[in-house]
Amino acid sequence: MDKIKTLKFFNDWCKNTLMETLSIEFIDVGEDFLTAKMPVDSRVHQPMGLLHGGASVALAESVGSSATMLFLDPEKFEVRGIEISANHLKSKRAGTVFATAKIIHKGRSLHLWEIRIVDEQDQLISLCKLTNMVLPKRKVND
Repeated sequence: MDKIKTLKFFNDWCKNTLMETLSIEFIDVGEDFLTAKMPVDSRVHQPMGLLHGGASVALAESVGSSATMLFLDPEKFEVRGIEISANHLKSKRAGTVFATAKIIHKGRSLHLWEIRIVDEQDQLISLCKLTNMVLPKRKVND
């Protein structure tokens, strides 16, 4: 795997999407994991000035769904997140959070991921679990 090419693919893929809106950037990749970072500022705060749980879940699903693509040919397959759960364990007001998706189960049609969201000191902020469905790519008319 060409790490630089793979990260460029994922970052380019996110143009004009929620991931770009949230400034999510893919920063590391391996054979069975993908990592992205997201700044924590007013764009992702809830009214009390803390990282919004929904922003954390958006980060987790973005990383986990993208990670499934590590195992697929994007010309032939698509990914749909079908279930996500999140436990928010620590609050965060500013800085950066890092989400790493690691595969738990890789079936032909279902992938199960654990996504750990940590801060700059590697303290666990949220622990998420995502199930993705792998589908054959359809033509636009289908």
